[in-house]
Amino acid sequence: MPREDLHRVVSLYLPLWPTDRIRKKLGKDAPGPDTPLALVGREGSRRVVLSLDLAARRLGLRPGTPVAKAQALYPDLVLMDADPQGDRQGLEKLALWFQQRISPIVAVDAPDGLVLDTTGADHLHGGEMAMLKDMLHRLAGVGIRARAVVADTWGAAHGLARYGRAPIAVVPAGQTVRALAELPVEALRLSASIVEGLATLGVSRIGALAAMPRAPLVLRFGPDVAQRLDQALGRVGEAIIPVRPLEPVEVARSFAEPIAAAQTIARYIGKLVPPLCQALDTRAEGVRRLDLLLHRVDSRIQAIRVVTAMPVRDIKRLTRLLCEKIETIDPGFGIERMVLIAALTEPMERRQRVSSLIAEEEADVSDLIDTLANRVGTQALYRFTPVESDLPERSFCRVPALAPEGTKDWPEHWPRPTRLLARPEAVQAMAELPDQPPLFFIWRGVRRKVKCADGPERVFGEWWKNDAELTIARDYFRVEDTHGERFWLYRAGDGEHGETGSQGWFIHGIFG
Repeated sequence: MPREDLHRVVSLYLPLWPTDRIRKKLGKDAPGPDTPLALVGREGSRRVVLSLDLAARRLGLRPGTPVAKAQALYPDLVLMDADPQGDRQGLEKLALWFQQRISPIVAVDAPDGLVLDTTGADHLHGGEMAMLKDMLHRLAGVGIRARAVVADTWGAAHGLARYGRAPIAVVPAGQTVRALAELPVEALRLSASIVEGLATLGVSRIGALAAMPRAPLVLRFGPDVAQRLDQALGRVGEAIIPVRPLEPVEVARSFAEPIAAAQTIARYIGKLVPPLCQALDTRAEGVRRLDLLLHRVDSRIQAIRVVTAMPVRDIKRLTRLLCEKIETIDPGFGIERMVLIAALTEPMERRQRVSSLIAEEEADVSDLIDTLANRVGTQALYRFTPVESDLPERSFCRVPALAPEGTKDWPEHWPRPTRLLARPEAVQAMAELPDQPPLFFIWRGVRRKVKCADGPERVFGEWWKNDAELTIARDYFRVEDTHGERFWLYRAGDGEHGETGSQGWFIHGIFG
């Protein structure tokens, strides 16, 4: 069972969420990115600025500025009505989007962020740093600015995302105290009155606050200071209640006495999967993403996520995939409730088994694909498919292991090597004439004499993609050395005109 210090939480901070959301909603009708935009609303009887975009902040405007003053100072300022309810609903939709792609436990961290429990999920995305970069890249692609931090606790990640220096950071496990020490006390999600009261005492940093005696703090400010500090440092648990998709297929089981043993967890997984598959069968659906939420007695939630390459509602397969991940669960002082959710489903027809006397059944490797994908991550499991391109390095792409077969096929007019190098490697070679293969070549320090060769196969650049490839050409040769090894070489250029290439020789592949 994993240790408690391996609990990992991501805070996703969206500093310009209201204005970014409005721009995304308006699309082509939105003000230009360099046009200052402010969202206004009412505070009592006054109309004030509630949110600002980056251009408006650069002018020196701040939330709370009266609208009349802002208009007088900056006549070009674009004003629109704020929509706090729409902002909240947009965050919930964004949380559901990340729930399908990153982790089963995602919640809204109002008013400007999300919180994700990514314990045990980062390996499916290439590690924590790669996962954070991918999240920010996806958001930037739709015009949403963001900062992301992963740490041991919600409080620590929340504070560092908003008050830390780096827009993206990974706090190593067990380093929470050091990471928070220099942050201002505002990072603990304390009320403005408490922050002002601490300032009168000369306390502005979390490190100094953590070193103070608790009793006087509680007596003067109430329990909030101690509670927020303990939550940030991991001394007190803080539940993350995940958002739920609309009407998911789910089954649940509560326990009168908390359970913790791996065998007991496996037994109840075996009892939850059959009714879930029965409900899926009623809907004629199969599951593509399955989440098991385990509610602990300390209000924390552990999660297991399994993915499948195609819709599945096979009881044995889903049970086995879930049970293989039991070792990643930390039951703490016990689990009091288990919830199994079909987070992503797809239509699945009821198939009639074909008798082996009539036709031979096709081999089904989807079970093996699912097992490997849940161990090493879906991104690490793929196959290649042809792409229409004359350039060898562009003639294929990666697709999911069980993606449908494409209509394109590999070129057959010239043989292709069984192994294509990741990048062509330069070799020293000499040919008698421009249209003839080399007599010898030196690759990786080894001189190889060419015994026989076939070619050339001339390949031109794709000028419609890149103007620089308008005159580019390559001449490929299949060559065999005196030891019987066969290689795929090409000359960069036609051998005569400098604008067609460098005229140097390269090795691009090896024939088996």
